[in-house]
Amino acid sequence: MASPLSATGSFGTQLLALRRRAGLSQEDLAHAAGVSVRALSYLERGRSKGPQRRTVQALAKALGLDAAATRELEDAASRGRPRPAHTADVPHPVPQATVNASAPDLLPRAPRGFHGRTAELAALTRATAGEAPVCLVVGPAGVGKTALALHWAHSDPAGPTDGRLYTDLRGFSDTGEVALTEVLSEFLLALGVPPESIPGSQNGAAALFRSLAADRRLLVILDNARDSEQVRPLLPGGDRCVTVVTSRHRLPGLIVTDTARPVAVDVLAPQDATMLLARILGPDRVHAEPAAALRLAELCGGLPLALRVVAARLAGRPDWSLAAMADELSDHTRRLSLLDLEDTGVRAALRLTLQQLPEPVSSLFGHLGRHPGTHVDRYTAAALAGTDLAAAEAALERLAVAHLLTETAPGRWTMHDLVQLCARGLDAHPDTLKRLLDHYTATAIRAVAAAEPGAEDCFPLPVDHLPPPAVRAFGDRSTAVAWYAAERSNLTLAVAAAHAAALHDRTWRIVLAMWPLMVWRVRDGWVPLLETALAATRTDADEHGEARVRNVLGWVLTEEGRTPEALVHLEAASALAARAGDAFAEANALIVLAMAQASLGSLDEAAAHCEHAVELARGTGDRRMERLAMQHLARHQTDAGHWPQALTTATHALTLEDKPDTTDIPHVLLLAIRGEALLGLGNHAEGTAQLHLSAREAESAGYDDGAVRALGALLRAAPGAEVQARYDAALTRLTTRG
Repeated sequence: MASPLSATGSFGTQLLALRRRAGLSQEDLAHAAGVSVRALSYLERGRSKGPQRRTVQALAKALGLDAAATRELEDAASRGRPRPAHTADVPHPVPQATVNASAPDLLPRAPRGFHGRTAELAALTRATAGEAPVCLVVGPAGVGKTALALHWAHSDPAGPTDGRLYTDLRGFSDTGEVALTEVLSEFLLALGVPPESIPGSQNGAAALFRSLAADRRLLVILDNARDSEQVRPLLPGGDRCVTVVTSRHRLPGLIVTDTARPVAVDVLAPQDATMLLARILGPDRVHAEPAAALRLAELCGGLPLALRVVAARLAGRPDWSLAAMADELSDHTRRLSLLDLEDTGVRAALRLTLQQLPEPVSSLFGHLGRHPGTHVDRYTAAALAGTDLAAAEAALERLAVAHLLTETAPGRWTMHDLVQLCARGLDAHPDTLKRLLDHYTATAIRAVAAAEPGAEDCFPLPVDHLPPPAVRAFGDRSTAVAWYAAERSNLTLAVAAAHAAALHDRTWRIVLAMWPLMVWRVRDGWVPLLETALAATRTDADEHGEARVRNVLGWVLTEEGRTPEALVHLEAASALAARAGDAFAEANALIVLAMAQASLGSLDEAAAHCEHAVELARGTGDRRMERLAMQHLARHQTDAGHWPQALTTATHALTLEDKPDTTDIPHVLLLAIRGEALLGLGNHAEGTAQLHLSAREAESAGYDDGAVRALGALLRAAPGAEVQARYDAALTRLTTRG
């Protein structure tokens, strides 16, 4: 390479000119010479004393200088430079002749192994269209925001022509944030401002940067921003510049003040994830094990950082198969360790994100790791953290802004699998799981009260019950049933977590508290859950709980046609309740036992058990249980062809309703029974009218089982295309629902 520009120029000026002539970014030259980017930036700005001779020689070698040019650079370094005097906030005018008119380029090299992101690249192009746009590339740690921004910048043929500026703001770094005065000085040097003309204050440097950018077409990439305040002084002036900001936070402040346009970056889809592995490991190795590659993509959750770490481990072990690595990652207790290499990896990246959060927010993050389900709401978060609703919601929002949670629907947040593994390793509070379980129990009890008004409590609460800070209110049956449906997976996983933690008293209570949903969805495969509850009651030798669980289990088995198994549980439930003097539980067990006996054809014996249940219910003064027992008695009387008795029983049972409820299951079934009894007595018009009413109310309430019963009876009495179509639709819903 030719000699430096001037043997009499300052070392920093010569070094900057040489680097630009060589077409190297600060990052590339610093890496080649073995110095830090910050140190190189100081040297170029004349903000540090002359470097040691070996540093100058390393820089000269990286720049490709010959011996003579190297000596000139050493001479300039040996002379040193005085530190520029402090200047006022308002910069001194810079003569236009002293400003280098060449287009600076501070971009790091384009990322290697980049794949996919077609939609995000297109969104970035759209977001940067228009006048002086500011684009926010946001997403969780390790998702590839920087790679996306740099790939787009290098591949955009219509990009700004007057220069490309880049800086890493280190908003999530162990070494701390970069000083904004340093960033502005680097930008000004790149735009040709001599070091001695750069203002020493942030305000002055920012003003000069804006004025120089006003008439230029620049691309400015501000990488790893912590917040909006850190970004604003670095935004260029003029209406032809494009600014791209990457951050783990959403930076809503920039949207408000600068009309910034967000581009969200999420995890990779499975096919793109496997292609990323192929780009790093080579296509032959990945294509040889396509199933294992997809499994690795799943275990990494589609997170590019995790995929790159896995690829690096495999690259260092050419004799390992992808399947072997997948087997290693399948152990969730080791997964995060395997996804860390040296000072980089998933856990390290998440730790840096957490460091930016206040203690209550990071504490809630740790508590969320103990949540076994798929999503949380503010009530669940408040229970986990032991705080009020407002504080819980604010913390959830803060975690979502940091991309540690994703709000999948209004008021419902979920967590990436790897993020949850990280959170799980943080919380050591012994009562976190118990608080969660008691929250679900208390909420389910409230839901039962709304779904089945007047129903007796299923159980007393445990003696060490931890009341949640707030319990959701349910206005009516529909809101309660909707909550059950939305939370079913969470409740099921909570049961499994309670069972694994040997919290037996919580295990069976949560299961029993789901009984309204079991009534509405009886064929949805409840037996394994109820068997877990039964095992919990027997472990604790809790006969009260055992009687009630066996009763529900026997009923579900009866509905599934597994009558011999059901009889074992129902006879035991009846005996346990009688021995305990629990008349309510005994009446309930007798009703379900009668159902099982009726399915075997023992209709008279079934009716006798129901009559006994009616007496027990009347003795307790429980009109609801009395009505239920009479409903089943009328059913057995109808099946036996005892039409007058069935009509009398059903009519009397309907009078026990305090207020007719068209969404109440016993009410719907009693109408159907009454209709069948009227048909049996020859009253066709009134009987079909009752069945039509029962079917309409069942369909309106979404009670497909009741609709099938009423419409089936109608088809037998008065076949018709319209009734047949409704029957077929209800039967399809009933048999395909899962």
